[in-house]
Amino acid sequence: MGRCRTAVRNGVTILLGLLVGVPAPGASQQSKPPAPFKSVYGKLQSVDRSRNGVVMISDSGERLAWQFEPPVIGELLRFKPGDPMIVIYRQTSPNEKRVTALAFPGSATTPVYVNMTGERVVLRSGPKVGGACGQAEGASVRESEIPVGGLAETGEECWCCAAAGDACNPGNETGLGRAFLVRCFK
Repeated sequence: MGRCRTAVRNGVTILLGLLVGVPAPGASQQSKPPAPFKSVYGKLQSVDRSRNGVVMISDSGERLAWQFEPPVIGELLRFKPGDPMIVIYRQTSPNEKRVTALAFPGSATTPVYVNMTGERVVLRSGPKVGGACGQAEGASVRESEIPVGGLAETGEECWCCAAAGDACNPGNETGLGRAFLVRCFK
């Protein structure tokens, strides 16, 4: 019985590690065009403080898991199993996804972004152009610097976040609720 439990625990640990991703790409890789934004919609299944893990059941019925830093997990403990949840990520290579934010629709009356990245970031927001986010070239883009642990709100339709001093193209659609920024991209 103990060996089976250890094998299952090791399998979960490996799965969680694979879903989190690998370190940021080197400078030579950063000259590539920006990766597309993606989102997984579902419901929170559980938050495991001892493993720094979060489990979601996607709208398609998949059980997905991620690991995050303890401060992020501490914030997620406020939510209950069954709460709607969105995991927003970037596809950085064909077999690698990097989480940008965890959002909880309906948990706030405006789009609220909480900086959990560990560094000062800028939230850039702007309108949809041609009915889509990520087309803001030439459009008015607003910037809000967010200190570590701070938050910002926006009334714009699209958003992105980058390290302070960097820029990004608002390619994510905003929504009413709270989003926890865990990694920002150029």
